[in-house]
Amino acid sequence: MTARDALIVALDVETVDAARALVEALGDSVGFYKIGLELAFAGGLELAQELKDSGKRVFLDLKLHDIGATVERATRQIARRNVDFLTVHGYEQTMRAAREGAGESGLRILAVTVLTSYDDADLRKAGYAQGVTATVASRATIAREAGVAGLILSPMELSAIRPLVGPQMLLVTPGVRPHGGASNDQKRVASPGEAIGAGADHLVVGRPITRAEHPRKAAEAIVAEIQEALGRRVT
Repeated sequence: MTARDALIVALDVETVDAARALVEALGDSVGFYKIGLELAFAGGLELAQELKDSGKRVFLDLKLHDIGATVERATRQIARRNVDFLTVHGYEQTMRAAREGAGESGLRILAVTVLTSYDDADLRKAGYAQGVTATVASRATIAREAGVAGLILSPMELSAIRPLVGPQMLLVTPGVRPHGGASNDQKRVASPGEAIGAGADHLVVGRPITRAEHPRKAAEAIVAEIQEALGRRVT
């Protein structure tokens, strides 16, 4: 994995035109993009095909969660779009259904553990008996047994989860902020170098790049930090 491959830029913008302008501005500094719910409902699924046709990789962050049959059929439709990653919520029925829907297509299913905007207090309010650390570990174990490709988790859980799931499972980490950057609505965050050092395979970065005065320079700085952290990890 190269540093450039490790960075996924979140196209969390309102319109396809804004997303296209951002992709153009970033040029070859970025090769992997995430399309979430906001953009998906504004023409982002068609943009995904454009990005694939131009040689980019695409992560559809749709967080599917429904009865198994519906998730399986929806995943089968998404797999026909030839995208690379798809998120589902971290429940066993959902994960297994998505894996079946993906089949042999090459679509890699990522199970969301606990949203990075949540902390222990938020989980208690939602009725969970366990805190973030235990909930993430439980869902990681289920995901491994369900045979999905990877997990979405915050940087704070990486060092505990990597030994639990082994080297093959992808760990994809939002909540990444350069040192000195605002955390915004994220509660469990780390710098790019810290996240890579703790075992992340991919970092999802949005506002620190998309709202930067110079997005390409911001992306290149993060790629350089990832490269340095990967070098330390290998040695």
